[in-house]
Amino acid sequence: MRYIRYASIATFGLALILIALANRQMVELQVLPKELAGLAALNPTYQLPLFVVIFGGILAGLIVGFIWEWIREAGERAAAARQAREMASLRAEVARLKGEKHEGKDEVLALLEQAS
Repeated sequence: MRYIRYASIATFGLALILIALANRQMVELQVLPKELAGLAALNPTYQLPLFVVIFGGILAGLIVGFIWEWIREAGERAAAARQAREMASLRAEVARLKGEKHEGKDEVLALLEQAS
């Protein structure tokens, strides 16, 4: 199983290297559209290899997706925390009730009853 994982990682890495080598040409990346750049008196442009733009877009999409999913699951995390607090309070109550049940009895007999 480990070899399959290593083979998959190697294949994926080779594919990324081939994509990078096939897309080495420089492209001009404009941060603002020309209309907005004229209004803002800025025209920030960058010369980057195409594979950097492609990989940057993939990375930005992954980051946005992870943040989106984290926000979406906030309700589920809150519900799980609420259930954990309730379970802890119920366990404490069960322990207290077991202690009251065996109050005044021999400790060894109480432990034996508690185990069964």
